[in-house]
Amino acid sequence: MPEIIDIARVICGLVLLYYGAEWLVRAASEIAIRFGISPLVVGLTIVAFGTSAPELVVSVKANFQGNGGMAIGNVVGSNICNIALVLGMGALIYPIAIQKQVIRREMPILLTASVLFLFMMRDGLLGQLEAAVLFLGIILYVVTSLVAAKKEDPDSSEEIPPEVVEAARDAGKGRLFFNLFLVLLGALTLVIGADQMVVGGENIAHFYHVPEAIIGLTLFAFGTSLPELATSVVAALKKQGDLIVGNAIGSCIFNLLAVLGLAGVISPLEGVGVFGLHYGVMLAVTCVLMPMMWQRMKLDRWEGGLLVIGYFAFTAYLVFAR
Repeated sequence: MPEIIDIARVICGLVLLYYGAEWLVRAASEIAIRFGISPLVVGLTIVAFGTSAPELVVSVKANFQGNGGMAIGNVVGSNICNIALVLGMGALIYPIAIQKQVIRREMPILLTASVLFLFMMRDGLLGQLEAAVLFLGIILYVVTSLVAAKKEDPDSSEEIPPEVVEAARDAGKGRLFFNLFLVLLGALTLVIGADQMVVGGENIAHFYHVPEAIIGLTLFAFGTSLPELATSVVAALKKQGDLIVGNAIGSCIFNLLAVLGLAGVISPLEGVGVFGLHYGVMLAVTCVLMPMMWQRMKLDRWEGGLLVIGYFAFTAYLVFAR
């Protein structure tokens, strides 16, 4: 049956996206550290961008094929997933302590980026000039993050796994060439995975008469957020709350500014099938998260439970009440 083949394509695409991002981030991190770039700089650039690589490749691919709604739906859905499911699941496993910097800096930036994006989408279209403004935003964010981080803790290496730092420091020339190969392989795997996922998703949408934007908001959003979800679960089990928050919030910022910015600069994005409700939920979960974090400077298990329930309720509504 054709739909079975397309479902297999989506699953295969998800697997390829996951491993492609993993190989790309790990190899690029080792190369950078080997040439004297600090682990902190690597964490704020390569790792942060790498966690949004699946959303980037899928959104650009979908937009190239004229499916702007799927591309925008992927980012909107991914941000909802990162906040409600990724952070919620992490808090359910172990309460997450919140650093003041997240409240004072990252959350206001995320809220500002969200409002700016919604304002740009008031006419249902993200033009190339508007997208360029978003992309300029991610450049400013990365630069200011690096400057601020160097002033605070230039030797910090918490942003990337310790085993990556150790392996990079001990890596010989043979390892360098292997990592270069792995970077290319990871990038190629991302492209192939995105192609299979988009093609399969389009065919499934057409077969079941589901709007392509809904596929982006649900299936693609969950699939491209799997790296963040996996990181959240592992970090929660290790009681590393900072990693969970930084991973989820940082990915949301990159999705809005880098993913939509780059995809929109290449070609204008038309949000067909993405409505005010979807944008509103994305903004609402961001706003709800602020007081949750501010109160006692942590996310408790019951708050994480509310976020997870909210995510599954929203997804169920999209699937069954369309």
